[in-house]
Amino acid sequence: MGSQGQGGLAVPFYNDLRPEADYAKRDFIRVFPEMSRAEKLRTIDGILALRAALDAAVPTRRTEENLLVASWNIKEFGHTGQRLPEAYYYIAEIIARFDLVAIQEIKSTLKDLSLVMRILGSDWSYLVNDITGGPAGNRERSCYIYNTKRVGLSGLVGELVLWPELTDGARLAQLARTPYMTGFRAGWKSFVLINLHLSPDRQGNKALDRKAEVELLIAALAKKSDELWGENLILTGDFNFYRSADRQSVDLLASAGFVEVESLKGAFTNASETEAYDRFFIRKNKYFRLAARNGRESGGVFNPFAHVFRLDDAATYRPDMLAVYGGGADLANDDAALRSYFDRYWQQNQLSDHLPIWFEVVTDSSAPFLAENRDKIAAEP
Repeated sequence: MGSQGQGGLAVPFYNDLRPEADYAKRDFIRVFPEMSRAEKLRTIDGILALRAALDAAVPTRRTEENLLVASWNIKEFGHTGQRLPEAYYYIAEIIARFDLVAIQEIKSTLKDLSLVMRILGSDWSYLVNDITGGPAGNRERSCYIYNTKRVGLSGLVGELVLWPELTDGARLAQLARTPYMTGFRAGWKSFVLINLHLSPDRQGNKALDRKAEVELLIAALAKKSDELWGENLILTGDFNFYRSADRQSVDLLASAGFVEVESLKGAFTNASETEAYDRFFIRKNKYFRLAARNGRESGGVFNPFAHVFRLDDAATYRPDMLAVYGGGADLANDDAALRSYFDRYWQQNQLSDHLPIWFEVVTDSSAPFLAENRDKIAAEP
C-alpha cells in the first residue's frame, strides 16, 4: 500500500510486506508473492533502517520550494539475475526519497526497471532511451525516474548524436554510450538533464578517450544551445573520472562554464569509496539556485551499505550466495571467504557498485525576480 505524504512524497507500495491474513481478506497485488516470512521481516527491518538514514541525510520536500535531484548508476540493472526481492525494495525506497533520478546502466531488458516501478506506484513515471549497441556501448540504456506530483516534462527529449563536421579529426566519432537529454520543469525552474556514462577504466588510453568525449560533448552543446530550450544544463551520471587521470577533463568542463556541486567535490561515489566517478556539473542562469545547508550547497552521497547488506550481515545471506556462486572458495565453511565474496561482489550485485548522489534545487525564485524588476522599473526614465 502506498500513500501521499508531505510535499508530494510518494511512499512505495508495500503489498508484499503484509501478514498472510491480509491476503485472505483482500486480493492485494504482489510483486514477489513467494517471499518467505523471514524475508519479509528482514526487508521491513532494512526499509526502516534506510528510512531513518535517509531522513537524517536528505532534506525534506517543501511544497513549491525545493526539488531533490539524484543520479545513480545501478549495476547491470536488468541483467545480473542475483537480486533478491528485498534489493528491489531497497532500491525503490532510495529512489522514492528524491523527486527526479537519472539512472545509468539499465540493460537491454527492462525487467528490473519494471519491478521497481511497480513498487514505486502510480505517482511515478519514467523515460528510457534505446540501447547503445557495439562493444563500447555495452548494450546499455539511460533512464529518468520522476515523481509526477513534483516535476513535469518541459517538452525536450532526445539523444545527443554527433555529426561528421563536429568529429572531423577528433579521436572519436561518437560517445561510447549515447547521452540522453531531457527537459524538466518544477515550479519556476526549467532545466535540461544530460544523462552520461563515459568510457570506463584507467588502463591504456581510456583517460584520453574520456577527455575526447568531454571535448565533443562541450562542442556539441555549444552548437545546439539554441535548441535546448533553456539556459540551465545539468550534466550528470557516471563520468568514470579517476582522481589520478582525469583532471584535464574536469578542467575542460569548468572552462565551458559547468560548475560542480560544491558539496560533492571529491566525494567518493563507488561502493569501495576510493573514487569520485559520479558527478553533477551545472551551467545555470542567475535564477537557478541550489539550496544551502551548513554553509554549503545542499547535496551529498548516500551509502546504503551502512544500513542494509552490511558486511556484518554476510552470514545471514550464505544460502543465497551459495545458490549463485560459481567460484572455487568454500563459502559453506570458510567465513573469511564468505565475507570477502560478499564484500567484493555479492552485496554490489544486489544494489550497485556505485552510490547514489543528489543535490537540492530552490524552485521558487519569485522574490529575487520581483526585486530585480522593481529596481529596473524604478530606474526607468
